[in-house]
Amino acid sequence: MTEAFRDNAAQSRFELTVDGHTAFVVYRKTPDTITLVHTEVPPELGGRGIGSKLARATLDAVRAQKIKLVVKCEFIQGFMKKNPEYDDLLA
Repeated sequence: MTEAFRDNAAQSRFELTVDGHTAFVVYRKTPDTITLVHTEVPPELGGRGIGSKLARATLDAVRAQKIKLVVKCEFIQGFMKKNPEYDDLLA
């Protein structure tokens, strides 16, 4: 399995490409905050934990940017409930 994570700023989304398919988290950014709006994982990647890998990589990227986080995406909200070590990112 080959994986590549990136911040695709041109499309305002974080992307994780696995085996030729791309899962992504759409965001809106201001100078002080980033709002995670929607997560999408292609059916071809379903059931492989790709959503959780994408969520973790996204939250780590937000932490590295040192900006506050607003979460509108239900998937990311659920991930954060199971991983409270990311709660300090919340605006």
